[in-house]
Amino acid sequence: MCSLKMAALRVAALLLWLSPGCAAAAVPLVIWHGMGDSCCNPQSMGYIKKIVEAKIPGIYVLSFKIGNNVIQDMENSFFMNVNDQVREVCSQLARDPRLKGGYNAMGFSQGGQFLRAVAQRCPSPPMFNLISVGGQHQGVYGFPRCPGESSHLCDWIRKTLDLGAYTPAVQEHLVQAEYWHDPLKEEDYRKNSIFLADINQERGINETYKKNLMALKKFVMVKFLNDTMVDPPISEWFGFYKSGQAKETVPLKETALYTEDRLGLQEMDKAGKLVFLGVKGDHLHFSEQWFYTTLLPFLQ
Repeated sequence: MCSLKMAALRVAALLLWLSPGCAAAAVPLVIWHGMGDSCCNPQSMGYIKKIVEAKIPGIYVLSFKIGNNVIQDMENSFFMNVNDQVREVCSQLARDPRLKGGYNAMGFSQGGQFLRAVAQRCPSPPMFNLISVGGQHQGVYGFPRCPGESSHLCDWIRKTLDLGAYTPAVQEHLVQAEYWHDPLKEEDYRKNSIFLADINQERGINETYKKNLMALKKFVMVKFLNDTMVDPPISEWFGFYKSGQAKETVPLKETALYTEDRLGLQEMDKAGKLVFLGVKGDHLHFSEQWFYTTLLPFLQ
């Protein structure tokens, strides 16, 4: 009799576990926008949030806002020290009870490398998958074109970077200078870049950064095959210009960052954790269908 009761309890427990109301909750998603954008633009991040929520019922999506309103958020994408922005995002993650069990992350353009810094610097709550959509992980050496209505700002940014990208004042107050990577001035870059040179381990190995990045299940990098905004586009796959010139590029596997495994990327690659995706189109230009079929599986 006792064994029959135990069997009945097990069946009841199994049925309860299989019932629709007890389905596992969707893993939350956090989003970080790119240069000149904001958290809630209905044509960009607001749209991404909407379509993810439509395809994954019940998912919690947090689109980061850096500042008190969307105008400040957009301005901060140009003028707020990236290290301060990363600290702010880490604080938002730690305070949000809906993220305490972990989350997936998706960064667009410069938001891609900023979220990688979050993965390296702030392991709690844990980031599971990082999707970098056009992120410039080896930095940029030019802005051939600018997003939306930001062209006048970008003209000024180009002049400022040409005059002194690695001066303390420019590094502290111009976001794009903090991931400016001059292949003709590698020593200046390594010594004076306050953000990118740090997260790319250019001045020594921070084992914590390496350990934290390697904890990712997947690190997905999307490169736009007809990109006219990022120079060089191969930075979106962690490649860059050969040192000392600005014409010939080298892929990730031929960089010292990979061969010396300063970030653990070689080990992650061998474990199948690195995913390189190419999509036809200019910077951040992709179809809704491509997003559904290619990126959505990493969120489910």
